[in-house]
Amino acid sequence: MSEEIKDLNESQDVEMNTDVNIQEKSVNDESIKEQNSSHEPVDTTDTVKDETNNNYDFTKELKTFNEGDLVSGVVVHIDKDGVLVDVGMKSEGIIKPGELTIGQMDSAEDIVSVGENIDVIVLQSENEEGNIILSKKRADFEKAWERVQQAHNDNQTVTAMVSDRVKGGLVVDLGIRGFVPGSHVGNGKVKNLDRYIGQSIPLKILEVDKEKRKIILSNRLAIEEEQTKLRNETIKSIKEGSIHTGIVRRLTDYGAFIDLGGIDGLLHISEMSWTRIKHPSEILKVGQKIQIMILKMNLDAERISLGLRQILPDPWSDVEEKYKVGDIVKGVITRIVPFGAFIQLDGKIEAIIPHSEQRFRGDKNAEDKQLNVGDTIEAKIIDIRSEERKMTLSIRQLREDKDRQEYSSYQTARNDEARMTLGDLIDPKTQKKLQDIEANANREDSKIDNNESQDSVSEDEPIKSDEELKTDDIQAPADADNQESEAPAVDEQPLVENEEENKAEENSASEEN
Repeated sequence: MSEEIKDLNESQDVEMNTDVNIQEKSVNDESIKEQNSSHEPVDTTDTVKDETNNNYDFTKELKTFNEGDLVSGVVVHIDKDGVLVDVGMKSEGIIKPGELTIGQMDSAEDIVSVGENIDVIVLQSENEEGNIILSKKRADFEKAWERVQQAHNDNQTVTAMVSDRVKGGLVVDLGIRGFVPGSHVGNGKVKNLDRYIGQSIPLKILEVDKEKRKIILSNRLAIEEEQTKLRNETIKSIKEGSIHTGIVRRLTDYGAFIDLGGIDGLLHISEMSWTRIKHPSEILKVGQKIQIMILKMNLDAERISLGLRQILPDPWSDVEEKYKVGDIVKGVITRIVPFGAFIQLDGKIEAIIPHSEQRFRGDKNAEDKQLNVGDTIEAKIIDIRSEERKMTLSIRQLREDKDRQEYSSYQTARNDEARMTLGDLIDPKTQKKLQDIEANANREDSKIDNNESQDSVSEDEPIKSDEELKTDDIQAPADADNQESEAPAVDEQPLVENEEENKAEENSASEEN
């Protein structure tokens, strides 16, 4: 802190010494210094006691001002040379442009306006032209010191604009120059102080030294005090199960810290959504205002557990109305775990497919059928336990059902084919053509048979009647018997001779051998 104050003193010396020198010239005697300490404006409204007395000296009632007096007056004129102020003297006082304000200005009208009541300090009781020289800047400077001193004594919080960044901290404008060490900006660990330039920030006054023109302030203490007040108010208003508005302050891999108003609560990633998410950034962002529920409170340990999904519609509340065991559903694989795969269905319902239900037992192509995150699959619901928020699916049973249906369809088709003829398989047009071809062939055959029968009959022989044909058929067997009886007897002697010849040939062949 001592080094920061030293830097402040060095940066303020040039600016403040000018003010000090001018001020010291205006307070040379002890009586004037006593008037400065009181800073009470001189009353210029006294009237003449006896206006009818011609011998009365009116100048006695017009008070004179001394250098360093703080007086009040009314702005009567503004021009490029300065501002004329009526302070109750025989002539107006003059404020030169350089004595209007501490900061920079484009025009005197930006600082004061005609008819405005202002406080000024007397720099010179009367110049060569008989005018009083005044300073609004010095009056504002003195009043600023009084305000700062009073706020310091009462431990009040003040607000000031950050005007510059210097070595070791920030410079603020309180009407006078103030310094905020870097360790007292924000939470004390802010690296980029430049972002505070141009902002109004709350401040606590740490030190005031008018003689050295030094004011040290703290933004961190003002924030902590404000947070403590908010915290106490928040604690009184929250309870478990109540819903409150919070602001997302920080995101981590395991959750988000929510500012409830002076106190932070933890919204765990598992309490953000009814479906599983990988990171809180999927649904939250820093600075976002959200509604959350107070789940648990431990104020002694300063821990508050929050929930977001509790105020969102529960997709499991009507799951048994939407889904039934045996239904075929489609979903997207969200994650793979050692014991199976999780599938997200419509309505943000997450179901599990165990390993045993992912494929056929003994499937040779199992490696080619591995499930991957992002795959869209179809499965059969085999179990629903809404009270436990669990649903089990099966790819294996779905495939078995499909195979059974295909086999049943095949068997039915095969049985129908067994009862079919070749004609059932031919369409009607083709059947008619075949029938026509068959009829034509039969007609040709009948013509050929008729021609042959006609050729076999002699032209001279008369055609027999049906009765004669029947009579011939009856006589035919008898004639056959007569022919057999009339056949000559077979001569058996030549057969005996032939046998003797064969024996003789065999004997001669054996002798040769």
